[in-house]
Amino acid sequence: MLALKYLLISGGLGMILAAVCILGYDLYRELFYRRALAVPGALPMPVPRWRWRASLALAMLAWGPMLLALSIVVVPSGSAGVGVSQTSGTLPGTLYPGVHFVTPLVEEVALFDIRDQIFTTGISEDGKNAAVNVSGKSQLLDVQAKEGLTLGLAITVRYRLDPKRLDYIQSNLPRPVEREIVPPIVASVWRELVPNYTVRDVFSAKREEVRQRAAGMITQKLAADGIIVKEVMLRDIQLPEEYAKGLETLLLKEQENDRMGVETELKQKQVKIAELEADAVKVQQIKQAEGEAQVHVLQAKGEADAMRYTLPLKEKQIQQSKLEAEARKEATIQNAEAAAQAKVIDSKAETERRKLLAEAEADRIRVTAAADAERMQSEAAVLKQNPLLINKIVAERLSDKLQIMMVPADGKFFMNDILRSMNTVGSRTQPEPEEPEEQTK
Repeated sequence: MLALKYLLISGGLGMILAAVCILGYDLYRELFYRRALAVPGALPMPVPRWRWRASLALAMLAWGPMLLALSIVVVPSGSAGVGVSQTSGTLPGTLYPGVHFVTPLVEEVALFDIRDQIFTTGISEDGKNAAVNVSGKSQLLDVQAKEGLTLGLAITVRYRLDPKRLDYIQSNLPRPVEREIVPPIVASVWRELVPNYTVRDVFSAKREEVRQRAAGMITQKLAADGIIVKEVMLRDIQLPEEYAKGLETLLLKEQENDRMGVETELKQKQVKIAELEADAVKVQQIKQAEGEAQVHVLQAKGEADAMRYTLPLKEKQIQQSKLEAEARKEATIQNAEAAAQAKVIDSKAETERRKLLAEAEADRIRVTAAADAERMQSEAAVLKQNPLLINKIVAERLSDKLQIMMVPADGKFFMNDILRSMNTVGSRTQPEPEEPEEQTK
């Protein structure tokens, strides 16, 4: 909205500037025309015309955006405003942060800071002197106590303006409020209240009471003017130099008196504690002796009772031991019998196993002998049919490196053909031998 306001103002000023430029240009043409007329033999020129109407129209139109811009008021954050009319004075109601519209050239907006403000006297915590309208060398608030002594107070008041009563503040209070209203009221309250108390009360005994009463009075008075007080602090009190020294001496003496009183009470308490400890030891010893005697009596009674109950218990234990011995004896006999029966059963099982192994071995020998006999009969039949196999069998048993090859005897093997051809060429005169049925290599 501020951009629009500034844009309207710029537009209005631009239109006024344009009107002035038009009139300036017309003035330049008029001066140029007059110079031309002053030169002899110059060519005639048209008479320049002044554009009064255009300039006046632009100037009048320029007031439109400017008045519209003046009617827009923006209240910033942390502030509030109140309308002030030129005809009817302060308008009721508060204008809070945001955009507001007023009647231009008739109404305006007075802005107030509604954030928390601080009024302080003396040296503030950040080391700056911050006293307002308060006289004094150290800028403290000087007040007189009941004894007539002057005290310097360092106080701080945190307050803010009531937004709902800004129209009252604008109409009835002087500006600025933080300088014209707050300091005099705060100073007057403290100077009215402190003379009812002594220096010692203000400094230590009733310091909080004084602060609370002052805070109540300041809050009540400023609230009537539309100022909300949030906190009143009494930070420091500066005493007169002589009184401070005397008070220091008095405090030292009081502290010494208090120390001696505390030491006396401590000694008395120590004596009383020693007496109580002696009585406690005596009572403890008596109680201990009585307790030991009762313990002995109780032990004797316990032993008698124990003997009365121990004899039957011992008899039961003896009977239980006898029964346990008999049970162990019976268990040992039964275990021995079970072990003997187990050994008999194991021996019978071993005999049966050996018998079965012997029968199995005999069956194996019979089967092997029958198989060997059958094999020898088959080998004998084969050897009877083929006597030359004897040489093969002998050769196989003589060496495992000897290779045996069997060839047919029907004359179709190629080696037979070679041997036959060699025999035909080499021995024509010799009779041809019979074909061998088997060759061994």
